[in-house]
Amino acid sequence: MAMIEKYANPTVFLGITRPLVPWLGGATVATLSAGLYLALFASPADYQQGESVRIMYVHVPAAWMAMMCYTSMAIASGVGLIWKHPLAHTAARATAPVGAAFTLLALVTGSLWGKPMWGTWWVWDARLTSVLILFFLYIGYMALNNAFDNAQRGANAAAVLALVGFVNVPIIKFSVEWWNTLHQPASVMRMDGPTIHASMLWPLGLMALGYTLFYFWVLIIRIDADVTAGKIRALRQRRAHS
Repeated sequence: MAMIEKYANPTVFLGITRPLVPWLGGATVATLSAGLYLALFASPADYQQGESVRIMYVHVPAAWMAMMCYTSMAIASGVGLIWKHPLAHTAARATAPVGAAFTLLALVTGSLWGKPMWGTWWVWDARLTSVLILFFLYIGYMALNNAFDNAQRGANAAAVLALVGFVNVPIIKFSVEWWNTLHQPASVMRMDGPTIHASMLWPLGLMALGYTLFYFWVLIIRIDADVTAGKIRALRQRRAHS
């Protein structure tokens, strides 16, 4: 609890994270560049999917990040509701558009992969439908945040939606096991280990790492911008009242 209170102070938090921004940016560019090179040029084509398998290197990490970002948003929302720390709500707000972008990327690339593999751009498959619901949850969270004149009321309402909507994350994860779906089962995160070859696993891992670094990079930048905007609003209000 003491640690949460310490880092909930925006000045302390930004004092620690601001110096990380250029390092995270450089690491993001380097990792994604290496991952894309391996994915597009160095890794082999799949014996069944052919060159279409290369979409996987963008699609799969995007789907992972869509769920990870929502999980982070839900945790931050819970902290904001329970301990009333404004920085937690700020982190959730900063995460929402990034998570929505990853979710949209997963949906679009999944559709691009589905056309040659399934013969259609879209099916109302359990996995696809639950990911689409996740995208709408992100949109709903952002809309609720801006639906009230009182910013705190908006943050609390959006936080409740984030927590309720979290039930969709395990549905996405286990949908291919709970229902008969067209979507292929997990091939990386398995109890018995990955089932894909190392030549494909390495670029997939690098892309996932690059996406993760990108998320934290943008998260810090967005939190910094949000805190700065809040200070400017508070200063204007004090001047108006005086």
